[in-house]
Amino acid sequence: MSSKTTLNAKNLEALGAERLAELLIEISTGNAATKRRLRMELAGAQSPGDLAKEVRKRLTTLARSRAFVDWQTVKPLVKDLETQRRAIVEQIATADPVEALDLIWRFMGLATTVFARCDDSNGTVMDIFRAARDDLGVLANNVQADPVALADRAFDALNANDYGQYDHLIAVLAPALGQAGLDHLKRRMIELSNQPVEKPADKDRVKIGWSSSGPIFQDEIAESSRVSTVRLALKDIADALGDVDAFIAQYTEQTRKMPQIAADIARRLVSAGRAEEALRTLEAAEGRSDTSAAWLNLEWEDARIEALEALGRAAEAQDDRWSCFEHFLSAPHLRAYLKRLPDFDDIEAEDRALDLAAGFDNALQALSFLTSWSSLNRAAGLVLRRANDMDGNRYDILTPAADALAEKHPLAATLLLRAMIDFTLTRSRTTRYKHAARHLMDCAGLASSITDFGAIENHEAYVARLRREHGRKSSFWSFAG
Repeated sequence: MSSKTTLNAKNLEALGAERLAELLIEISTGNAATKRRLRMELAGAQSPGDLAKEVRKRLTTLARSRAFVDWQTVKPLVKDLETQRRAIVEQIATADPVEALDLIWRFMGLATTVFARCDDSNGTVMDIFRAARDDLGVLANNVQADPVALADRAFDALNANDYGQYDHLIAVLAPALGQAGLDHLKRRMIELSNQPVEKPADKDRVKIGWSSSGPIFQDEIAESSRVSTVRLALKDIADALGDVDAFIAQYTEQTRKMPQIAADIARRLVSAGRAEEALRTLEAAEGRSDTSAAWLNLEWEDARIEALEALGRAAEAQDDRWSCFEHFLSAPHLRAYLKRLPDFDDIEAEDRALDLAAGFDNALQALSFLTSWSSLNRAAGLVLRRANDMDGNRYDILTPAADALAEKHPLAATLLLRAMIDFTLTRSRTTRYKHAARHLMDCAGLASSITDFGAIENHEAYVARLRREHGRKSSFWSFAG
């Protein structure tokens, strides 16, 4: 049972409305954000119309603001924006969805000025605008907005997509746009593509940079941006209409031979029941066997597997899944491969796959796969055999692997921790000294569980060597104790 002094709604109610009001006035004094929130609550209590006026007024103020907000002070801005967004979609939309739709468009219109004056390196501001973009689709659908007028507004938005805030807008609005709205938007985009970008006289052209082929002018960037806007919009419209041929038409014949583009086209052809054509598109792709571009190959392979399955060529699809695993230790492909095997065959195949992983050329990739698959015996054996291949800079792999191995394979876990410690101290990565010291303490804890270090130096010998080689790094030893 909670104390009567615990801060919760029930205990605060006991203070009474008058005392709570006094406290809120006191707390809000000198706090602009709290005052705004209270005014919005009072307006909302009067009527949704009054709340809409407060939100509209705040959006206007935010649009006019020019003060720069760095990453350390961005939180109040994020909270302010989210407060306005939620007021629109959770309160105003309930009573007046038409007004809410207009307000959420105005909210999205803030993006350009907001991003121009704030540091959004962690993406929290963009997350709010992406949420508001999704709100647009819900509200437009709820109010059954005029599809042509909605298409015109979407057209203007896509041409002001300076920071990517309107990415995927067409997909979001597609249910509300319908055939009529999508067709109208398509016509407007095609018309835009046929309008030449106005070019100033040579003497008035603004140079903004250089490339290997010479100067870059502002009008050239504007033209390139327009071409990109139109092409992306037409692709999204084609997807919304289920028009595969219109999607394909946005790429040149040469571009269609790029593995990732070929994969994008092929997946759409398979969905349209044109699997043979999808397979031909994939086979025409160039550079698909370039193992230096693993992510591209996997995109292409996945599309090929889909096409083969659609054509009933299951055995070939299985061969491709195994090939993806064999080349990239792709866990999703191995799972899909095993799932399609008869009972008991999958056990033998899994053992074969894990043995292959244990002998994989890239030791870190093998370690990551084996620990994620919970094949800890093989992972430990890999570490003991190839300790010198464990790059101490890859703490993103070594740390979770050491955690996974610690209980049953403390010696292997110790070697991973030592790899990170050695890298940190040898390279004098002072920002990691605290982590390295923690790793050293973890090694001390693991040492009591290791009955035989074999040819590997024990913990005391390791610490003595560190003191000989790095004894002057006092900041590290201050953390290590």
